[in-house]
Amino acid sequence: MIFIGPTEKGLPLAAISPQPTALAAGDAQKSIPADRESKPETSAYGSGTHCSPENRLDIIFVGAHPDDLEIACGGTIHSLVKQGYRVGMVDLTDGEPTPASPAPEVRWAEAKAAAAVLGVAYRRLLYLPNRRLMDGFDERVALAKEFRFWRPSMVVGFGNKTPMASPDHYQAMQITDAAVFYSRLTKWDEHFDGIPPHSISTQLYFKLAFEPAPLAGFDSLVTVDISDSLEAKLASIACYKTQFPPAKAHVFDRVRGLAIAAGTAANVPAGEVFATTRPVAVKDLVKHCRQSS
Repeated sequence: MIFIGPTEKGLPLAAISPQPTALAAGDAQKSIPADRESKPETSAYGSGTHCSPENRLDIIFVGAHPDDLEIACGGTIHSLVKQGYRVGMVDLTDGEPTPASPAPEVRWAEAKAAAAVLGVAYRRLLYLPNRRLMDGFDERVALAKEFRFWRPSMVVGFGNKTPMASPDHYQAMQITDAAVFYSRLTKWDEHFDGIPPHSISTQLYFKLAFEPAPLAGFDSLVTVDISDSLEAKLASIACYKTQFPPAKAHVFDRVRGLAIAAGTAANVPAGEVFATTRPVAVKDLVKHCRQSS
């Protein structure tokens, strides 16, 4: 498992060899610039590099802050890992400061623990500024480099505004949308350190909210059965002790209740709902419906 955040010196991804064993922590390292909070990552990969085919990620989930992904889709992440897929998580900001967290390093340690519970292959913190995250060219490029390097077939990110919650969430949606597009653009190598273009075939949206209302504005929704992964989802959220102390124990009841409600609507014990950017086509309607019933 690879972690790149404030408690490690980031692994220069260009140094990853085609051998999977080269992914172990402790390979060649690079320092983190002191001004990282206000300057996005722009040169982590070297020139003209991308991961080897056996190390590529099948899917990358993108959140604004550590804990967003666990709350919104931790069950799906865990379920995919159990099925054998290589899953990556990218946090655009460190989510700090927050009232009960003493330092960004503490929040990152919680994020690492949560990623270990979910079993993902990779978690990256991009060091974009929390509370003032804005959709801009540099931010788009920083995330598109992740997609170009790891070459996923699917990307999952925020799907709407979150009124009365952080505006970073909506900015994260716009950054992710643009990065999916930037990832495939040709004749623009100078902005991506020569990392070759990569086309992402599928993009999904999640909703980060504690209300049962579905994602608005999307005609095509899909529910993932997380019945066997609900407890892992809750355990990953519980890793964020600074964000969910005993006084916020009701959050876990709410998350469980919403998962049960989403699952019940799809005739499974627990679920997570995603919006598709395009309608999903199936060839075998009978087989698909039998699996879903």
